[in-house]
Amino acid sequence: MLTFLFWNMNRKPLSEAIAAIANAELVDILMLAECPIEPADLLRTLNREEPAYHFAPGQNEKIPMFARFPGRYLPAVYESDRISIRRLMLPPIDDVTLVVVHFPSKFFWDDASQMMECTVLANTITEVEKKLGHRRTILVGDLNMNPFEEGVVGAAGLHAVATRAIAGRNARAVQGRSYPFFYNPMWGHFGDASARPAGTYYYERAEHVNYFWNNFDQVLVRPELLDRFRSDQLRILDRAGDLSLSLDDGRPDRDKASDHFPLLFTLDL
Repeated sequence: MLTFLFWNMNRKPLSEAIAAIANAELVDILMLAECPIEPADLLRTLNREEPAYHFAPGQNEKIPMFARFPGRYLPAVYESDRISIRRLMLPPIDDVTLVVVHFPSKFFWDDASQMMECTVLANTITEVEKKLGHRRTILVGDLNMNPFEEGVVGAAGLHAVATRAIAGRNARAVQGRSYPFFYNPMWGHFGDASARPAGTYYYERAEHVNYFWNNFDQVLVRPELLDRFRSDQLRILDRAGDLSLSLDDGRPDRDKASDHFPLLFTLDL
């Protein structure tokens, strides 16, 4: 079993918090966004108690990755300014394609631009899958969109659906074209649906439509990996060891930590 952690750090120097989570949860693959810490400095903190972690270098310096195995087992196969696609190739398990993304904020991009970017991402993933010869793909990151938005659910976008049963159909056709599914378990982590935080990001402003809680940070799973993905192990974290990442009312504490909560999940590989 491999444990994954994604966290948008909001440009905060959270080395100790990251190390606390990584060591307590035995994180195997650590993926970060808006990380202001140099990889060498973070490695020193991660490996203070045990020399377990390695840096997995890539051309995209905005999405640094670390792993409990040498970086050569997580090489980049495609990277752009906001996307890093890695080939997880730990013998003797079958290769898995790991797509890590950090999309532009809603403060800078409107819904239409976000939707179109999802179409570009979906096409890029499909091209990589054809090149690698399989669809054992998992996508994780800060999409800056909720699971119900058009770019995430749209067939030409990420085509991510709320149930395993639908995703298990593998694909569906629209106007004679076939579009593969992703399964999106983040639908089950809104509001009071779980004892954990009501979302990964909180935003409130004085306008008529306001969701308050959002699940911008998501993990999407191709049907080929559904039997390996444990929905009950998917967690939105509000603590890092002794450090609370939330305020008393449950919102992310953006002063002491980040405006996003970390996302933890596992694959039985």
